[in-house]
Amino acid sequence: MTSDPHPDGIRLQKVLSQAGVASRRAAEDLIVRGRVSVDGKVVTELGRRVDPDNSVIHVDGTRVQVREDLVYLLLNKPKGVHSTMNDDRGRPCVGDYLRGRYEETPGIVHVGRLDENTEGLLLLTNDGDLGHRLMHPSFRVLKTYFAEVEGIVPRGLGKELRAGFELPDGIVKVDQFRVKDMLAGRTQIELVIHEGRKHIVRRLMAATGHPVRKLVRTALGDVQLGAQRSGSIRRLNRGEVGSLYRAVDL
Repeated sequence: MTSDPHPDGIRLQKVLSQAGVASRRAAEDLIVRGRVSVDGKVVTELGRRVDPDNSVIHVDGTRVQVREDLVYLLLNKPKGVHSTMNDDRGRPCVGDYLRGRYEETPGIVHVGRLDENTEGLLLLTNDGDLGHRLMHPSFRVLKTYFAEVEGIVPRGLGKELRAGFELPDGIVKVDQFRVKDMLAGRTQIELVIHEGRKHIVRRLMAATGHPVRKLVRTALGDVQLGAQRSGSIRRLNRGEVGSLYRAVDL
């Protein structure tokens, strides 16, 4: 048996239980079966102690966030709200939705931005490493949008966008594109893209001759907005946080 690197730490099964992974008895079973790793090494010893603030723990290859000071929130941003934590002109902003609930938690910021007229999923966290990676283009984290655009979208537009569409600042490739419905003079589409350039969806659709009338971000990676009410804010569950870690190789 190897010496314990954190003799003053907390037993691994207790940390997993407190993180909501499983009951302490079930967590012990996970450890014995070799499904838990700490700092890159599989642990099968029930006596192992860890440092919750610094140890990196994975269960079945998915990272488990055990630090109690880290917060992961999903805001369904309404139209007209600015993606800033404070607005010196007094306009509605993302920070308004934290007041009274999370304003005492230090370091919470929004991950990326949605422009004033775009609604939907906006992640807020004080996990700087995760937030940075989610926005870094090298990780190609997918973002899903629902858009209502002007005009009737031609059949071949999706194929053209997936192949690459040239804008003044470079070629844009859409990962997925589908028409959801056609209305009188309008088309409802779903678009998945890993691009992070400013106003990229609006600029792309305008360049195709179909300006956006309504835009909602509905997913970030595997995290879904679902039926969450506009203006509401909720904590991500353990599975959602784990999926974001997987998306950026943490």
